[in-house]
Amino acid sequence: MKRTWWKEGIVYQIYPRSFMDSNGDGIGDLRGIETKADYIASLGVDIVWLNPVYSSPNRDNGYDISDYEAIMEEFGTMADLESLIEVLHRRGIRVVMDLVVNHTSDLHPWFRESRSSKDSPKRDWYIWKPAKAGGPPNNWKSCFTGSAWERDSRTGDYYLHLFDPGQPDLNWENPELRRAVYAMMRRWFARGIDGFRMDVVTLFSKDPSYRDLMPGEGMFSGTAPYVYGPRLHEFIREMRREALSGFDVMTVGEAPGSTVENALELVGEDRGELDMLFQFELMGIDHVDGDKWRQRPIDLVEMKRIIERWQLGLAGRAWNSNYLMNHDQPRSVSRFGDDGCFRTESAKALLLLNLSLGGTPYIYQGEELGMANAAFDSISDYRDVDTLNYYKEARAAGVAEDEVMRSISYMSRDNARRPMQWSAGRNAGFGSGLPWIGVNPDYMTVNAEAEEADPSSVLNFVRSMTRFRKEHKVLVYGSFELLAHDDPKLFAFLREGEGERLFVEVNMSGDVAKAAMPSSGMTPLISNLGSSANTAADRLEPWEARISALHRVSSPV
Repeated sequence: MKRTWWKEGIVYQIYPRSFMDSNGDGIGDLRGIETKADYIASLGVDIVWLNPVYSSPNRDNGYDISDYEAIMEEFGTMADLESLIEVLHRRGIRVVMDLVVNHTSDLHPWFRESRSSKDSPKRDWYIWKPAKAGGPPNNWKSCFTGSAWERDSRTGDYYLHLFDPGQPDLNWENPELRRAVYAMMRRWFARGIDGFRMDVVTLFSKDPSYRDLMPGEGMFSGTAPYVYGPRLHEFIREMRREALSGFDVMTVGEAPGSTVENALELVGEDRGELDMLFQFELMGIDHVDGDKWRQRPIDLVEMKRIIERWQLGLAGRAWNSNYLMNHDQPRSVSRFGDDGCFRTESAKALLLLNLSLGGTPYIYQGEELGMANAAFDSISDYRDVDTLNYYKEARAAGVAEDEVMRSISYMSRDNARRPMQWSAGRNAGFGSGLPWIGVNPDYMTVNAEAEEADPSSVLNFVRSMTRFRKEHKVLVYGSFELLAHDDPKLFAFLREGEGERLFVEVNMSGDVAKAAMPSSGMTPLISNLGSSANTAADRLEPWEARISALHRVSSPV
């Protein structure tokens, strides 16, 4: 497989609204990010992915875009963005932006013209259907609850919105629309950005039959009539040809409904489509029947099998994207780790795991500090449209208040969107004004300033681990072999290649775990417990994670 900067790089994801507020209005902004450029560089990351900074009425925190080539006033100006790109580039950090072109805001000029009349030149830039039996055209549901169709009083027709009603879906069947999108992408590359993370890319093509969802067919199941639609690959190949060719850029698609098999058709190196994708199989591990608001305990054996399936399934044919959280998911230390007794140890262990897998690793802001979930006392404190809609629907259906709030406290997207914890000062050092969403009360002890001064902190371990990954290319390009498949505590695997053989083992529990191999013939290289680790022992302490060089073939214990 070809070697590229985006395979060898480490990505740091920034949610601008919650990263750093430079002007005291309570909202993070582009200048705020620029003031933290040295901090970002110190993490050892090579790529920054910015969540949307475009003009938006913020029905869905920037994923409802009203102008693709203007900056949200709360975030600053185009000059501020250009300055940030230059500052990061000077530090050797590339910049990837969000591309949200499955839908726009209903305030986008394209949609305003589209809805103006049935004869509008842009009518077909969106998906309009007449009523069926006096109601919506079919039974499709919005990701944010309710029908995916909204009746427009101007013409009586319904428009499709797979997300919020303020996010009408674009009609990718229209070639003029596609040309407008590609031209916009090229203009962004001309401004110096280094790639796009493409929002819900697998939803671009819809089944032209617009059939009903069948019983048991979930919102993002692989068979849904708007997931991996019949023209998806044609559209993405056209995008590659018309918008991406001639630029040395990175593309990663958010890809609901993906399996190893259909992912290979989208990101296989021989396909000429996308470079990587985000699969959701791991993110659904604690959902009941695909419903994220009904949760079950995480089964480590199942987690290992999912990761193994993707590591082996794409090996030599496509490239993985590895992440344990992002702006749409709970905090990883609260979900996959232990944010109580073993918060520091488990936060480090999870980072070591993610940075040891084959593929490009993604770190979300605050993950490098071990930031955790934090439940709000009242639903009025939440800001996420998905959370608020679920609360309203669940309570109307008679679900008890404490049950609804318990589910929200675990799964709400707002867990990842609380302000970055920079210090123990006012508002966690995020800014002088009251933040747009409440700060996690634990900021007095969990913050970047405190962790800078602590050699054993999560922050300083991340820096050691990113250096380690860069020094050992086997972690980028090597083979993957899972060990201890059925062990309910231990995640252990071998990475081999580049003249090295590394043994990675992570105790994913609060109990002592038996090692998967005898320690003889190994040289300990890095551990999340540092000098306190008993690396010669054939056991691992609670949440201990370590990597060793394997000098000879050892038999599993």
